[in-house]
Amino acid sequence: MAKILIVSDNPQLATAFVTLTSTDTYRDDYFEFRCSSNSETVMSKAVGKATNPVIIKLEHIEICQNFDLVISLHCKQLFPVKMVQNVRCINVHPGLNPFNRGWFPQVFSIINGLPLGATIHEIDELLDHGNIIAQEQVELLAWDTSKTVYHRVLDAEIRLLQQHLRSIIDNTYVSQPASQEGNVNLKKDYNALCEIDLSENLTFSDAIDRLRALTHAPYQNAFFIDPKTGKKVFVSMTLTVDSSSD
Repeated sequence: MAKILIVSDNPQLATAFVTLTSTDTYRDDYFEFRCSSNSETVMSKAVGKATNPVIIKLEHIEICQNFDLVISLHCKQLFPVKMVQNVRCINVHPGLNPFNRGWFPQVFSIINGLPLGATIHEIDELLDHGNIIAQEQVELLAWDTSKTVYHRVLDAEIRLLQQHLRSIIDNTYVSQPASQEGNVNLKKDYNALCEIDLSENLTFSDAIDRLRALTHAPYQNAFFIDPKTGKKVFVSMTLTVDSSSD
């Protein structure tokens, strides 16, 4: 019996994973769900039972001793090097590696035009870098915001799990390295995008791309500082396709 630890901070993926693994195909496998401490309530509801928090950097030795496989479903914590070297770790990632590895791939794909999609890959010592098990590219439309395209990426991740989870558990999949190193975006890069400089000169195209990339309700992301009051003003964008042109 394979002992698998699922670490997730994403309720949609966790719910889909529970549904997938409730079938007879996985009746002989043992799954334990854990999450970050600030996700405990929402993740317990998604999984349908208590989901205890874990601090991976403090508990990685115990994890290596007790599990055969660790799967990250949008876990917000980094896996320590000693952990990925001593237990097989797999990541389900909302980006098309090696493009825009790291934070919020859909945001940066809207801005820089690099391909977007979903990737399942082995976890190594670098961020979103290990050998690729499976991928699916997701089309980025001119009227997408971060939120709309992100939901299509989630759908692609679920499809990849449905197609490849059995081979991942059995360690019978074939993986390969990415064709290039690609690029990485960190949290500080995302934070720098959120503050709008009202004096910055942009084309309409670049301005629209930046605002739609940062529009992801219910979150407040893009903002500027009102020069008169010093108050922070949040900005989002609504895009509607003319259906009469179909």
